[in-house]
Amino acid sequence: MDYGNQTLVTEFFFVGLTNQFQHQVVLFVIFLLVYLVTLLGNVGMITLIWLDPRLHTPMYFFLSHLSFVDVCSSSAIGPKMLTDIFVEKKVISFFGCAAQICFFGQFVVTECFLLASMAYDRYMAICKPLLYTLIMSQRVCVQLVVGPYAMGLMSTMTHTTLAFNLPYCGPQIINHFFCDLLPVLSLACADTQVNQFLLFILAGALGVLSGVIILVSYTYIVITILRIRSAAGRHKAFSTCSSHLTAVSILYGTLFFIYVRPSSSFSLDINKVVSVFYTSVTPMLNPLIYSLRNREVKDSFRRTFEKKQFLVSR
Repeated sequence: MDYGNQTLVTEFFFVGLTNQFQHQVVLFVIFLLVYLVTLLGNVGMITLIWLDPRLHTPMYFFLSHLSFVDVCSSSAIGPKMLTDIFVEKKVISFFGCAAQICFFGQFVVTECFLLASMAYDRYMAICKPLLYTLIMSQRVCVQLVVGPYAMGLMSTMTHTTLAFNLPYCGPQIINHFFCDLLPVLSLACADTQVNQFLLFILAGALGVLSGVIILVSYTYIVITILRIRSAAGRHKAFSTCSSHLTAVSILYGTLFFIYVRPSSSFSLDINKVVSVFYTSVTPMLNPLIYSLRNREVKDSFRRTFEKKQFLVSR
């Protein structure tokens, strides 16, 4: 491909995390374990919710989709990252890079709005308990799940299409371990101010929109909890929200740090370190957070395990 007198690139090379063999071995073992735990935890959560009729409620319907999104987002990055650790030339095709940005971005935005849907569900359960089953119908739950997927698709297609219509004529080296939008844009041989401004505005708008839904929902939840007279009642109401608040804090903290800062404050090396957390660690933590701090999930796991043992013993 030619752009003027310059040859446009057809592939990119990752810098990766380290070139030292000892560190590569350690990182490979750590990331492999993290990825396997992520798959096991999230697929296990989906299976548990599917098998136990007691978990066929709106809250766990959303949680099953959150687990699905975590599996997809980690799988968009994890396998390629693992295979590249020991490879000298960490290469990805031009269209492979576009696909990685598209899929990963889709699931990150989807997760943000899924968390907003889950916050609204908690608001209805705690603040409007008598109307909960009426309002949170199957149709409404499906709409609250389809919406996040649609927002994710719209956002990522906009950024990916604009970014990969730019000319890339070298260098081909991405200072990252996967195709993230900002490091890729830094390689374009054209003005990317519009792209960076759009990223800042759109990411900020989507983050603020989903964040406001969560904030408003929890404002009403806190007011309602404070009105509960018994300490046991307040503790029970808050315990249903603590896992969700933890997941929200982890995801939004890292995303705002990377994507909703002015371009003058960007540091690709710092972003690379933070990206390790939200691409690998966060998808692993979510099922642990929701299972270890949720009595219903623990009880369901125990019932399923005991039932399996009973069937095996027969």
